[in-house]
Amino acid sequence: MQLINDEFYMGLALDMAERALGQTGINPVVGAVVVKNGAVIGIGTHLRRGTAHAEVHALNMAGAEAENSTVYVSLEPCSHYGMTPPCSQRLIQEKVKRVVVACEDPNPSVAGRGIEMLRESGIEVEVGVLRERAVKLNRQFNKYITTRLPYITLKTASTLDGKIASKSGDSKWISNDAAREMVHTLRHQHQAILVGVGTVIADDPQLTTRLSVPGLSPTRIIVDSALKIFENSQVLTDGKAPTILLTTSRAAQDRIDGLREQGIEIMICGDGPEVDLELAMRLLGEREIASILVEGGGRINGSMLQHHLVDELMVFIAPKLIGGLESPGSFVFDGYERMRDSIVLKDMEVELIGDNICVKGKPMYSV
Repeated sequence: MQLINDEFYMGLALDMAERALGQTGINPVVGAVVVKNGAVIGIGTHLRRGTAHAEVHALNMAGAEAENSTVYVSLEPCSHYGMTPPCSQRLIQEKVKRVVVACEDPNPSVAGRGIEMLRESGIEVEVGVLRERAVKLNRQFNKYITTRLPYITLKTASTLDGKIASKSGDSKWISNDAAREMVHTLRHQHQAILVGVGTVIADDPQLTTRLSVPGLSPTRIIVDSALKIFENSQVLTDGKAPTILLTTSRAAQDRIDGLREQGIEIMICGDGPEVDLELAMRLLGEREIASILVEGGGRINGSMLQHHLVDELMVFIAPKLIGGLESPGSFVFDGYERMRDSIVLKDMEVELIGDNICVKGKPMYSV
């Protein structure tokens, strides 16, 4: 039984925020709960960029009863005018007695000023309740708002011997149904999905979100240095989600023009022969893409790691052995001379999904 205390109500705020992952764009996910005389009188979640914040929804529900209440919010209330008015001002206006905040907002436009504004108005403020969970929940936002670079999650599925396909190229299916369903949830929770053109040519994937209930499909990003993609590829023709092609200045101009006329966005990322992935991430950040799920083959995966671009790694391992000297592996890159220079995962979590194992963690780059 969970005790009714600050953590109890903050847990509810975080639960609501978590349900909105994937639908707030470059904004954070936030939940708010208004409590008075031992009862919840208002709840709210930030649902979409440019719309009312969680505190506003919760206060609207509470109405006049918000006066002298305690408000639990999973992220520091904003203190500036953006697409919406400042939430700190609304809390002051409603004469709430106490505000409990899970963590400060890393946004330079806020960064403690919301908390300061509340305290200066005489409202009691407590900060740090379930902080670790709150920070982890908004890890995509936290990176983007401070660096303007997208948060990169790299997902791959392999056999026990580290293969992502057989020697003939067959990869359907390595992981089980439950693991694949989990991957579609990841797609829903990221703004974009990235693969190499080799994957598109080999499999002609849709790269959309397909769940038992409707989900959000991410923008599809294809790394294609020479624009070799087939004109009838589903990602170019099905209209189910926007598609961006990352290429180089070596790509034929008539090919670029033709694809743009088709409604496909083209980003020139360096002079070649390969796409400059670091430049690509900067350009995608400028395009306000704050999170990307990488589902590439071994070369894309290896390049992303080699350039230290991956923030979170998820490897699904199936209890299968496929062998084959020519069978592709999960990560293809030059590698390191010494074991001590290898990429090590920290904050590692291991989850059993049926007969599959999911290993996830943050890559630590030593060289």
